[in-house]
Amino acid sequence: MLVSLPVPSRATEVLDLAGRWAKERVPQRRPFTVGAHVREGRHGRTGADAATVLTAGEAGFDFESGETWGVHVAFSGNHVVAAERAFSGERLLSGGELLLPGEVVLADGETYRGPWVYALHGHGLDTAAAVVHRHLRSRPHHPSSPRPVVMNVWEAVYFDHDLDTLLGLADLASSVGVERFVLDDGWFGARRDDTAGLGDWWFSPEVWGDGRIERLVSHVKGLGMEFGLWFEPEMVNPDSDLARSHPDWLLQVPGRLPVAARSQQVLNLAIAEASAHVRQQIVSVVHEIGVDFIKWDHNRDLVDAGSTVTGAAGVHAQTHAAYALIDEIRALCPGLEIESCSSGGARVDLEIIERTDRVWASDCIDAHERQTIQRWTAQLLPPELVGSHVGAGRAHTTGRQLDLDFRAATALFGHFGIEWDLASASEQERADLAEWVTTYKRHRHLIHTGSVVRRDLEDGAVMLIGAVAPERSEGLYSVAQLSRTVTWPLDRVRLPGLDPAASYQVTGVHPRGPRSELEDRIYPRWWWEGVRLPGAVLSEVGIHLPALDVDHACLVHVERQS
Repeated sequence: MLVSLPVPSRATEVLDLAGRWAKERVPQRRPFTVGAHVREGRHGRTGADAATVLTAGEAGFDFESGETWGVHVAFSGNHVVAAERAFSGERLLSGGELLLPGEVVLADGETYRGPWVYALHGHGLDTAAAVVHRHLRSRPHHPSSPRPVVMNVWEAVYFDHDLDTLLGLADLASSVGVERFVLDDGWFGARRDDTAGLGDWWFSPEVWGDGRIERLVSHVKGLGMEFGLWFEPEMVNPDSDLARSHPDWLLQVPGRLPVAARSQQVLNLAIAEASAHVRQQIVSVVHEIGVDFIKWDHNRDLVDAGSTVTGAAGVHAQTHAAYALIDEIRALCPGLEIESCSSGGARVDLEIIERTDRVWASDCIDAHERQTIQRWTAQLLPPELVGSHVGAGRAHTTGRQLDLDFRAATALFGHFGIEWDLASASEQERADLAEWVTTYKRHRHLIHTGSVVRRDLEDGAVMLIGAVAPERSEGLYSVAQLSRTVTWPLDRVRLPGLDPAASYQVTGVHPRGPRSELEDRIYPRWWWEGVRLPGAVLSEVGIHLPALDVDHACLVHVERQS
């Protein structure tokens, strides 16, 4: 059953998102032709290739202009969205759950309630996104405390958990200003690699026995940081105590296991005993050592997802059971925060965000790729709900080598964190990173409450993103050069969202140390000394920025003057 919404005939183009692992939310645009443009998600989770928001709009609509209409299906299981133009001229946007055969069977008097389908309208994509951002920020359970600087140790140590190494990383994290330290995959059961242990949510005595986990948590909290832990509660390795004890708890059609992925199967949470077992294990760990934050992962599609209980497909029941499990754990663990991660950004939707505090937008933290990933995730979610980390100089997923300033400036426009072996960083790199952490803390209230503004410059070779305070008293803008342009350097760049009648002090944001002789030559004089300009000049004429090389960015701060 789909909800269908009519759009006017002046909607002549359709925009949605595609993607894959480590390259989520890639925009694609097409004419709104006769027939149906249908996007089905059949992964049993939202999907890295999800349309996310399906938008129809006037010809040439962009971030700042053109009337747009959009739909989003708030569901973390199978779903469908469609843009249809009938031969008779009607145009419709539709969305809803994609039910597999036999998933919902109604007896007399029973009803089926589908997922929420959100409708968006705006003049330009920024105003359409602002509709969703305002809705999310108005919720009573929306995160209201300053979003803490996160240190996740996954790309620093992977499965190699050593107490002394992690104590050292905690010290370095604290020294640069980290506020939340997260121990990722590998702490439990027989989990020394990704082939075993999922489902056995107790600390490995081999790695964390003899009080070692207590020492780590005590050390982290003694440094003033929160402690976070990785779980993948909806999955199980066949090589685990849980699977050996309860093979009937695996999601499967009778007599046939689904094809394995990542050496794991899905735990059928629709079985009450299975859900209760996982809930008890997680709650016990949270209470035992004082976990403040869970990175909740989900690393495989639900393929051939049958139920031995009903004999029918089980995605619908599994999705709702996962929601219920998260709700129950949060009720039993007040104050616990949860991140939705799913092979990176494969579970980003408005229903999972109702019960989590942020999403992990992608396993790729290459800042070049993240510029696009975060830019289009913002069509649905505001920055404070999107995890965004500074990675190593050489990105683990792409091998691309990037300067720290570009990596940090990119991570700034999200829920800022670090995923980097700081022991391998130089003292100067750690000092520069600490300055960026300070910059994030100084501006996070603005970034996490302001209106998101985006512009494509030089045919997309240059990207602008900014946050403007609701009363337009302040703004922070990032301009990133992602590819070479025919002409260079940039012409004046306009800063959107400001009050044209106000006067603003404009300054360059340069967290890292004294300027170099080269920077003196390529940066305009106002960058260092500041300049006072009318909002009308900033938004209609613009300002000259530094001459940026590819994969470099600059930050501009503006503040209204009385």
